[in-house]
Amino acid sequence: MSGVSGRHLYCCTPDRPDLESFVAQIIDGGVDLLQLRSKDLDARRQLEAARRCQAICADRGVPFIMNDRPDLALELGADGVHVGQDDASVALCRRILGPEAIVGLSTHATNELEAGTGEAVTYLSAGPVEATPTKPGRAGTGLSYVEAAVARAAVPVFVTGGVTTSSIPVLAGVGVRHFVVVRALTEADNPYRAARALRESIEASLGL
Repeated sequence: MSGVSGRHLYCCTPDRPDLESFVAQIIDGGVDLLQLRSKDLDARRQLEAARRCQAICADRGVPFIMNDRPDLALELGADGVHVGQDDASVALCRRILGPEAIVGLSTHATNELEAGTGEAVTYLSAGPVEATPTKPGRAGTGLSYVEAAVARAAVPVFVTGGVTTSSIPVLAGVGVRHFVVVRALTEADNPYRAARALRESIEASLGL
């Protein structure tokens, strides 16, 4: 399976009017893993947006991940797919995409973590540490869950929810080495500068 252990700053973005410019800016600023997450789009529009993202990612050597849809990832030739607890199973993703694809799985609680560690995942995500509008209705897990996830999992654990330049050192202090960002980039006035600041905080906190 393709590794992501050397990837530390993962952005999930919806489709947006300036998608290509935004993706180029954040990657140039330090994002090294990208996911398109646009649940409101139909399959055709998701593929259109994904193709635009994928071209920029490929040009810059950054893996491109589809959200939820292994069938669209296959159609596109994406590097992988990320699924949640209520989406297609990891086993189905593997059957569709093969052993080398990146397959990520969201976890929010200890039982999901334990189940996920027995799956053929490339990485797990843990969180959200803090409640976030991108996961409406889901309470924050707090630091204790992500600390346990990092300690128990044999694959990289990407932490979600409230990742900012100021929270990264705190998260790194409990063992986190991989970070998922949404609003800190998608709502930034200057996406390049925001990505650069996040990257610098990660590098300083992890001693990279």
